[in-house]
Amino acid sequence: MDDVRIDRAAVDDWMEAYEQAWRTPGTDALASIFTDDARYSQGPFVEPVLGLPAIGRMWEATREGAAEPFTMNSSIVAVEGDTAVVRVSVHYAEPSPHEYRDLWVMRFAPDGRCREYEEWPFAPEQRNTMSS
Repeated sequence: MDDVRIDRAAVDDWMEAYEQAWRTPGTDALASIFTDDARYSQGPFVEPVLGLPAIGRMWEATREGAAEPFTMNSSIVAVEGDTAVVRVSVHYAEPSPHEYRDLWVMRFAPDGRCREYEEWPFAPEQRNTMSS
């Protein structure tokens, strides 16, 4: 897979498609952004969810619904070969306001869909693990 190359424009397009998929009822849109055998990890020490059907079940279990109010901003940190790293800020509104700052590490297949996804989410109330 070393010959797969992704560029910043493709990562931007993928990020837009990801947000649109989150805002779309059901999980059919996932097939356009993840490979059938994708690995999706919700944290660096979290066991990954394997395969599109399992990712769909996880999405439905973790979101309040496609209409949940949120804003999402992202900026690409790095792109090299088949891998991209993106900084993401997500702000959820009422009824349960909360926010996250994430780093997303994604590896892409030749067709531009993500085959490995790992997020490093941080919330404001999280304790800094480097402090005593």
